[in-house]
Amino acid sequence: MWGVKTIINSTAAEEDALLYVAKLMVAAARTAPKTRGEDSIHTSIVIGEDKEKLAVTMDELGRDRDAGNLRASGAVVLIGVDTGKASEEWWPYSAKLIDLGIALGSAVKVASDNNVDNRIMRSVGLAASKMCLCKGDDVEGIPLSVKGKNIYFDRKT
Repeated sequence: MWGVKTIINSTAAEEDALLYVAKLMVAAARTAPKTRGEDSIHTSIVIGEDKEKLAVTMDELGRDRDAGNLRASGAVVLIGVDTGKASEEWWPYSAKLIDLGIALGSAVKVASDNNVDNRIMRSVGLAASKMCLCKGDDVEGIPLSVKGKNIYFDRKT
């Protein structure tokens, strides 16, 4: 009668929520305060086949445990920054790393506020940089999960 589905199963709802929160995280990273008022933050969201390719690259780099977490995640948010590593001055470089930290903190707060499990992983960022999935000369990855138990909590070493 209505011509519209009236039931959305939990898997579809959780996937939609996860991607929505990932987009909110990107917005939070973009609007996060900057130490010098200069925005050099870059973001990407990786899902599907590209997420699996990222996990394969992590395997190749010897990061099997983190790659397993990435495979079990629904998406990953990448946040990078142009640090100006070639600069001789320490302050601009340090300020950019501070900006990255603030952007990461803002993004994971959004995930936490929306009950999406997450973990900042340097290994994801390194693999993403190798694959050119996010701009910036320093990139961090934040895998996201909506499951009955936090997959990032009881990790084996």
